[in-house]
Amino acid sequence: MNMIELKQVSRRYGDVQALAPLDFSVKQGEFVTLLGPSGSGKTTLLNLIAGMVKPSSGQIFVRGVDITNAPPSARGLGMVFQNYALMPHMTVFDNIAFPLRVRKVPKDEIRRRVHEVLDMVRLPDLAARKPKELSGGQQQRVSLARCIVYNPALILLDEPLGALDKKLREQMQFEIRRLHARLGITMLNVTHDQDEALSMSDRIVLMNEGRVEQIATPDELYRAPRTAFAASFIGTANLIAGTVQESGDEHIVVSTALGMLRAARGGNGVSRGAAVKLLVRPESVRMMPAASGEEAQREPRHAGTLEDSITLGSVVRHHVRLPGDMQIVVQQQGGRHGAAHARGAPVMLDWAPEDCQVIAQD
Repeated sequence: MNMIELKQVSRRYGDVQALAPLDFSVKQGEFVTLLGPSGSGKTTLLNLIAGMVKPSSGQIFVRGVDITNAPPSARGLGMVFQNYALMPHMTVFDNIAFPLRVRKVPKDEIRRRVHEVLDMVRLPDLAARKPKELSGGQQQRVSLARCIVYNPALILLDEPLGALDKKLREQMQFEIRRLHARLGITMLNVTHDQDEALSMSDRIVLMNEGRVEQIATPDELYRAPRTAFAASFIGTANLIAGTVQESGDEHIVVSTALGMLRAARGGNGVSRGAAVKLLVRPESVRMMPAASGEEAQREPRHAGTLEDSITLGSVVRHHVRLPGDMQIVVQQQGGRHGAAHARGAPVMLDWAPEDCQVIAQD
């Protein structure tokens, strides 16, 4: 069953098309993230669902009911904001109890439900504190508790972790996923953070310039992006421009500045003469010293110069300059057993055709 369904929904602000007409749905119990850069339309889409703005065209359904023109208060939705939106003069208990009091829930039931959600968000002993006495992560947990206490059909999360530092963000990602799994509430999240989207979502809606680029699971979006934008926005992408020379049943041969390269056919339908880009992820590229006598396992090899190596915890990211001023990023495991290469050293690169994906030109 679809919890949310949008049919040809769009939004214009004067002459500006903030959101092109789109069809989109979220299933009951899903955690879906709207991901994209600033100005991509993701917040506009969330506000349309929340009822904060009206669509220029189309219809919005929640549980099969048309809510296109319904006020926010009549939509049965909960919302969690980046700035927590807690009332500073109220205690934690009163902040969480507020939506229940508005709904005229009996006092005994309010007390029971508030303490229940405080246990859920792991803040059972902080009911009497004021927001200013809490850390950022604790305030966001209170904001979540206030949202789930009245059992909304759908929770909208508007950059909820944007104000937190990296460690707290990672902790809250786990907490939100844990609550989602426990409660089974449908959640629609907005973020520009790729790591957050990949780690939290059942599906991701990738947006760019008011349009949906791709809707896919995190793994599909990383391993099989449909556009160059999707490839480069999710993770690090080596994109090599070229023209299709041969299109066989298993492999495609592409003419590039590095010569003829083979790539796995995959599910694309490109034909001979088509302008394409080849995607090779950094972890799929093998790098070795130029003087290495190691037998080529994958061909062709490409000679280059190591420009820089950056250690990122357990991995090392190398930047290699190839002929024609092309740069390739290589990612290797770091630590004692990781390969050591000097800056400026000549190196050789190769990768398997199966790790090279063809993407049609945008």
